[in-house]
Amino acid sequence: MNQENTGEVATGKAKLDVFEGLDPEIKIRTKKMMMWFIIFAVVMLFAGITSALIVLTGKSVWVHLSPPTGLWTSNVLIIASSLTLIGALRMLKSGKQKPALILTAVTLALGIAFAFSQNAAWGQLAARGMGDKVYLNEQGLEAHRWNDLSKVTGEYGKDFWFEVNGEVLVLEGGEYYRPSNPAKPVTGAVEETFNACGALLYALIYIHIFHLAFGLIYLLVNTVRIAKGKLNTENWISLYTNGMYWHFMGILWLYLFAFIFFIF
Repeated sequence: MNQENTGEVATGKAKLDVFEGLDPEIKIRTKKMMMWFIIFAVVMLFAGITSALIVLTGKSVWVHLSPPTGLWTSNVLIIASSLTLIGALRMLKSGKQKPALILTAVTLALGIAFAFSQNAAWGQLAARGMGDKVYLNEQGLEAHRWNDLSKVTGEYGKDFWFEVNGEVLVLEGGEYYRPSNPAKPVTGAVEETFNACGALLYALIYIHIFHLAFGLIYLLVNTVRIAKGKLNTENWISLYTNGMYWHFMGILWLYLFAFIFFIF
């Protein structure tokens, strides 16, 4: 290695490009394939969580509830962010660097707003009794315990309702009854049941935000790359794979939202 190259390595100017000298199509196919592997891994994770939801429903009292306004807001934000990212890629491919930069930055801002709206939505759900409570343990230290179903608030039948083995419970005179056995109230069993729905809903929201954070970091990096001209009409694959992940995370959330509140 000559002195000039040694100096470049020492100052961090020389960078290894494993695709250098290869057909650009190889780089595109490889990066797409790597992203598909990542997406598959995330699919398997959330498939496991939703499977747990299905199993638990048949074994305990389950609470169904109407979605809070914060989640509807997050749906709008994630859809808008996908549209702006699609526009950013089109602008970049057509050589319109500044519009591409603006749209990518807007996508980043919408993604951050989505994460904040999800957190706010969980706050709304927790206020309705879906969260946990703080208590003092035997050592006098603060500990957390998930609420039982007696803490769920709102108008029964509109804001929330309970289900046991596929039967929606009926509320009459302050007591819950199974339609198949209206003579025997099940109020005690219902109100003392651990709120597994709340726990799993919390997990779904924040695990999704955690994975979305990787897309946000990638968006930030690509915004800087576009600003520096490193991504352009000749080199757009990083923004494309960013879009693959981002659109997937958006579709995944919309599926989870529909599954939890309207299908399940």
